[in-house]
Amino acid sequence: MPRVSFVKWKKPEKARHLCELAAEVYQGGQRVLITVMDDNQGVTLDRFMWTWQKGSFIPHCFDNGAVDALDEPVVIVTEERNPNGAGVLIMGKPCSPAFLRQFDQVIDFAEVYDDQLAQASRQRFARYRKEGFEPEMR
Repeated sequence: MPRVSFVKWKKPEKARHLCELAAEVYQGGQRVLITVMDDNQGVTLDRFMWTWQKGSFIPHCFDNGAVDALDEPVVIVTEERNPNGAGVLIMGKPCSPAFLRQFDQVIDFAEVYDDQLAQASRQRFARYRKEGFEPEMR
């Protein structure tokens, strides 16, 4: 069963948060999968990862079907698939409990800057508990 952590977001800076977490996990020697809502978010995050922090580089790709993502340590996807065999999932969009089960660690977000998003986060937290996960706030 994966370890599920929720990280509080107090500002809507999704791309920066995703990059910070991906860098942290990558520097720890693990492969990372990041889910995003659509191709537009995927392309935006892919570009942002090149420039988000001066002097920093996260080897990554956006797996849109046009590239081979098997060897990349950080992969961005829109679908529930794990092309690089990542052990860590960073959810830029919600995923099914069945998909979460294939990871060692799952990072989700409590987006507390918006009431509607915060409520959706609470519902996911409760759903994970119901599915047998033991989510924790981080």
